[in-house]
Amino acid sequence: MYYPEDIVAEVRSRVDIVSVLSRFISLQKKGANYVCCCPFHNEKTPSFSVNPSRQIYKCFGCGVGGNVITFLQKYENMTFPEAMEYLAPIAGVTLPERDNSEDARRRMNHKMRLYEANRHAANFFYKVLWDEKYGTPGMEYLKKRGLTDETIKHFALGFAPMNARGVIDYCRKNGVTDQELLDAGIAAFSEKNGLYSKFWNRVIFPILDDKGKVLGFGGRVMGDGEPKYLNSQETDVFNKRRNLYGFNFARSSKKDRFILCEGYMDVISLHQAGFTEAVASLGTAFTPEQARILQRYSPNVYLSYDSDGAGTKAAMRAIEILRQYKVTGRIINMKPYKDPDEFIKGLGAEEFEKRMENAEDSLLFQVHTAEKGFNTNDYAEKTKFHHEIAQFLAQMEDPLERDNYLDAVSKEYGINKEHLREAVGKAALALADKKEWEEARKTGPKKNEKADYMMQNEQLLLTFLIEEQGLFAQVEPYIREEDFSTELYREVAETVFESLRNGKVPDPADIISHYEDPDDQSNVCALFTTQIQDLSGKEEKAKAIAEILYKIKKNSYERHAGERGSSMEDIQTDLKEKQELEKLKKIVIRL
Repeated sequence: MYYPEDIVAEVRSRVDIVSVLSRFISLQKKGANYVCCCPFHNEKTPSFSVNPSRQIYKCFGCGVGGNVITFLQKYENMTFPEAMEYLAPIAGVTLPERDNSEDARRRMNHKMRLYEANRHAANFFYKVLWDEKYGTPGMEYLKKRGLTDETIKHFALGFAPMNARGVIDYCRKNGVTDQELLDAGIAAFSEKNGLYSKFWNRVIFPILDDKGKVLGFGGRVMGDGEPKYLNSQETDVFNKRRNLYGFNFARSSKKDRFILCEGYMDVISLHQAGFTEAVASLGTAFTPEQARILQRYSPNVYLSYDSDGAGTKAAMRAIEILRQYKVTGRIINMKPYKDPDEFIKGLGAEEFEKRMENAEDSLLFQVHTAEKGFNTNDYAEKTKFHHEIAQFLAQMEDPLERDNYLDAVSKEYGINKEHLREAVGKAALALADKKEWEEARKTGPKKNEKADYMMQNEQLLLTFLIEEQGLFAQVEPYIREEDFSTELYREVAETVFESLRNGKVPDPADIISHYEDPDDQSNVCALFTTQIQDLSGKEEKAKAIAEILYKIKKNSYERHAGERGSSMEDIQTDLKEKQELEKLKKIVIRL
């Protein structure tokens, strides 16, 4: 893990998981825990729970779980050392020098090397752009688009020349290996051409994270080549869904808003005009991950998508995603121009600001856009349109907000308010049924219902052992680590039992840290976040524990009995375990 375990444990124990996670997601207190919609999958009903007493989180929808360190690794795409370095100042802990062993360096340096490869490639492209011999086509293009030298330098724009090996030779001279060039998506390989640059004859737009590290590149071809725009492939440091172009600058904007665009040039033109809060998605449709990034900084997003049909569809999709994360979306009217870049050149920054002041409410934009698809002079079509309005309103969870919009829309279109309210109610029920069906389809049939049932019992037992002091002493004579049904559960049980034997309360967050695989971390977390059905009293809980203990031992006996032979030793073992099972039928647990 690159740091001594005692240091890791100290950092983790000194920070409060609720406080740290609240920097990134909006948690709300619910009972003893804190909840919100899961930041790792798309949902409308909160199933993400943070347990402050155990210092762990768990999503009961997608199953992801872990501690404060694993959250930073997954949500912020941090390496383990980066997560430790982020938390150490919060914990008031001074980190020692990292383990410099060959194995530790190899494991931790891969991502750093990709960042370095991208940095060297960005330097090469930047230098070429300013070279009169090789960069003229790129510079002429950018000047034609109205960019100043200052803006070109600010965004570190570059040019990939016709020579498809220039960047490779430059990176090699700076210590970048061929494999790193491939892993970073800078180069590709073919039997015919060997190693060659993926970007050539293109203006280059470096894509940076919020810390200023180069993640990848976008390239605009010169002339009529295809594809017009080429983006870096996804790598260990570049995830298109979780990054936004221009965000490294926009996050520092003093304005409590973002302007969401579709392209690199839109962002750059807006920044040059003074709208430094502009960002764009990266060659993909707007994603929930990008909505979460914006939500952390501001609840206000203005959409300046292209004014054509494709732009309108993209805006409609983005509105739905923003609404799920309680971000207020407003639509800027770009007409008569297609996009922000053309608008700024045609009408200027002052007019763009006016358009922002008069930006259309997102729901009304949806309604007005939908209206264009119906012939409202036809009664049947008009009725369909009104039901479409009900669909939009049904997606609003806040009753007060929904009622305000219901009032506004019913007045604008002359719809009986109570009739529209009734239609919205039916649409909301239909949406709930659809969501339930989709969740069931995603979950699918149980592959092995007995195995799942037994694992749930094992989860419950481990949860009870941590919650109930004195319980372990009563069940220790009957339960062993090997009674648990999977290798992972046996490992966790061994750790829990050892702590309890030494008089210590097991630390779920610490146990999770023993595992590097995210699936293992989530599965271990599930062992300590199993939801226990409310029991009326200690007596009922004690009976439930006794039943769970018996079921686990019975399942263990049946599993091992099938593996035994007919030797005298096997027969004696079998007899002994049968006797233990009979004793368990009569066990009385006292809490």
